[in-house]
Amino acid sequence: MITTILLQAPAGGSGGFGMLIPMVLIIVVFYFFMIRPQVKKQKDQKKYVEELKKGDKVVTTAGIHGRIIDLNDTTFLVEVENGKIRFDKSAVSLDASKALNTPPVAVKS
Repeated sequence: MITTILLQAPAGGSGGFGMLIPMVLIIVVFYFFMIRPQVKKQKDQKKYVEELKKGDKVVTTAGIHGRIIDLNDTTFLVEVENGKIRFDKSAVSLDASKALNTPPVAVKS
């Protein structure tokens, strides 16, 4: 009777360790598919804002298109069709501004 109890004990006791592996895998997948791309996007946004200079065409997150005419530490002055508007540097839309500044690709026929 004691030998049957001893033989059954390891099978029942390893259930806790078996649950640890799926939890670790979930955390690893969450990191690579959610956290890492977001951190990369934030780095790219910060780098783009730091590299802004006078004359660059930008699009703000509100959808306002204009050309930078003055830069400060945290703000920039944008010339729009009817005047000038001052924005915070965090208001620049990275994706829309890059699309505006890249030349169109010529299609070969």
